[in-house]
Amino acid sequence: MGQTVFIPREVDPTEGRVAASPDTVKRLAALGFDVIVEAGAGTASRIPDEEFAKAGASIGKAADAGKADVVLKVRRPTDAELKGYKKGAAVLATMDPYGNDAAVVAMAKAGITAFAMEFMPRITRAQVMDVLSSQANLAGYQAVIDAAAEYDRALPMMMTAAGTVPAAKTFIMGVGVAGLQAIATARRLGAVVTATDVRPAVKEQVQSLGAKFLAVEDEEFKAAETAGGYAKEMSKEYQAKQAALTADHIAKQDIVITTALIPGRPAPKLVSAAMVASMKPGSVIVDLAVERGGNVEGAVAGKVVTTANGVKIVGHLNVPGRIAASASLLYAKNLFAFLETMIDKASKSLAINRDDELVKATMLTDAGRVVHPNFAKAAESYQEPAAVPARTMVADASAKPKKAAAKKPAAAKKSSTGKGTA
Repeated sequence: MGQTVFIPREVDPTEGRVAASPDTVKRLAALGFDVIVEAGAGTASRIPDEEFAKAGASIGKAADAGKADVVLKVRRPTDAELKGYKKGAAVLATMDPYGNDAAVVAMAKAGITAFAMEFMPRITRAQVMDVLSSQANLAGYQAVIDAAAEYDRALPMMMTAAGTVPAAKTFIMGVGVAGLQAIATARRLGAVVTATDVRPAVKEQVQSLGAKFLAVEDEEFKAAETAGGYAKEMSKEYQAKQAALTADHIAKQDIVITTALIPGRPAPKLVSAAMVASMKPGSVIVDLAVERGGNVEGAVAGKVVTTANGVKIVGHLNVPGRIAASASLLYAKNLFAFLETMIDKASKSLAINRDDELVKATMLTDAGRVVHPNFAKAAESYQEPAAVPARTMVADASAKPKKAAAKKPAAAKKSSTGKGTA
């Protein structure tokens, strides 16, 4: 009997994605693994149990996680899920470890080897494993669709005998993977698109998609990209200059989509309340960074807020999950591509090479320890909150309050003048 891969149904009721597809199940089975998919795991992604079964999976229950050598997930396992995993199991998921030290320590204590898929390095070899790119691409698309739904007017210019419908002016703030897809989607729908970013390299990409580029192009701007291709956090001075440049521009826009995220940090505030107040009634802002605090002042996670001046601020959570059927297929391929690099084809079993650059970049916990350098120190200093003794939580009703001892009036001191002081 070969090793077992388990794909659970996500416990978060708002998560419709699943970490496998019939195609990846078929490939795992071909590699010699026994694949168990929890019943109903793919329902929200339009993948019925029967499709997984046809691909070679067994349909099981949550308790089957206890026999798995590998667990493929969308979100970080909860404490309850960890209790059902066997020690030494490899767990691949989007772990979201920043600011969640307790959860990281819990995975270490559970003895699992946890891989944070969002830490996959952006190198040629790992492109097919890049979950951030695959999911952000869909988020950028969905952001435009959500904006168009809230805008309730046509996006393209339409010239008719009855008159002309003007094209919607759309501004994309942050031109990573999500931003580029948002530009492309808005352009396909006929909007007039402008975009901004702090990285000089994206200017040409923006223009190649038919949009105009807007940025303060000073010396700081020229060095505003990390070796990994992410945006650096800009100085307060630069942010002020950029804000001044964009303030007038935002006031003229119909749709604004913000996508700026910096790994491990709160999302930078790009759109102030004053900028929102300057927009026309019926304008729409979509904040894709709302889960990290948001780029837009006034954005509320999980809600669509209408401001006093009639601007809608869209703060949907888990935007890729809003199109789970597409997102799951891409995410499943990302996971399989990475897992395949850790499989010994001869023995048809998991063989993790801890010296591999992909493993080093993504391994979060291993053998009971937090091993990722970004979190190891925090884990060492982390202390679980002490349990509160029961006797301190419930007042002793039979205890009689002690009477305060009567204080004798203090004798008045004499000053150098011989008079008393109060």
